[in-house]
Amino acid sequence: HVVHSYRDLPKLYNQWCSVVRWEKTTRPFLRTMEFWWQEGHTLHETAEEAKAETRQQLEVYAEVCEKYLAIPVIRGRKTDKEKFAGAEATYTVEAMMHDGKALQSATSHYFGDGFAKAFDITFQGRDNQLHHPHQTSWGMSTRIIGAIIMTHGDDNGLVLPPAVAPIQVVIVPVAQHKPGVLEKAEELRQKLSAFCRVKSDVSDNSPGWKFAEYEMKGVPLRLELGPKDIEKNQCVLARRDSGEKVFVSLDNIEETVKTMLDAVQQGLFDKAKRNLDENTYACATLEEVKEKMASQGGFAKTMWCGELACELKMKEEAGVSSRCIPLEQEHLGDTCACCGKPAKHMVYWGVAY
Repeated sequence: HVVHSYRDLPKLYNQWCSVVRWEKTTRPFLRTMEFWWQEGHTLHETAEEAKAETRQQLEVYAEVCEKYLAIPVIRGRKTDKEKFAGAEATYTVEAMMHDGKALQSATSHYFGDGFAKAFDITFQGRDNQLHHPHQTSWGMSTRIIGAIIMTHGDDNGLVLPPAVAPIQVVIVPVAQHKPGVLEKAEELRQKLSAFCRVKSDVSDNSPGWKFAEYEMKGVPLRLELGPKDIEKNQCVLARRDSGEKVFVSLDNIEETVKTMLDAVQQGLFDKAKRNLDENTYACATLEEVKEKMASQGGFAKTMWCGELACELKMKEEAGVSSRCIPLEQEHLGDTCACCGKPAKHMVYWGVAY
């Protein structure tokens, strides 16, 4: 027992480990028998401190998703039905995959002192009395890899955001048997390696084979270079996200590549954000939710009275579960879309993986 006094708090633990769950139906990355995750567990002197920690961690996960993985998310709180067992509040970041389904991407829980009481964890407070610490826990798992695949991927394979791509630029020499081509490719590789993760593929596979290979692996940028290009002091840059190809000068190629990697990162986020916005709609009634879900899928936003009965009815009749009560509330009306009683919250509904 490592906590004796308020001076021992807060205790902040972070761990990376694997977990086994008895899943009936498994799905690669999303629901597997064993998965890996990063999880945190903290103990605090006051409820305010613990609540602040819970919200802070949610924001960390939201930033990872949006800034690095180019996945826009909705920050919100789970309903009592969907929250973690034993938690006072569960916060979540919900993402929309390209098929309109929701993926709970990370969660952060405020436990209050319930677990501390159950396990009789106490500390001596500033008032010399015994108190129970307030706890939090939070986590993100390897399902986020599934989120990257399903948010950005296409029929040709992966599309990786430059921020997390193991190879950001691949150099493909064309007619590499001709004099000077491999030397120029190596010179470029060294130049670019100063600021990005770059690979030059000098294997004897054909350029076409290489193009397909790195498209499938989701490499954000492809640089093509042949004898004619070298003569003209240029190369071809092909973007994985849009398929766009441009001829660019080899002078200040570093700046050009930097700018284009930023453009791919932003482009992926914008595309995913458009998908989220275009497939999110406000509904006033349960009938409207049913109709929209059947025809379009995606997220429905409605007002809700807060009653479990209405949440269950939504599931039963429209096939949707509550995704979250968003932190950014919108006032869509005064009555619950399900029962017509006075509404307490605006809720996102959707079909989840």
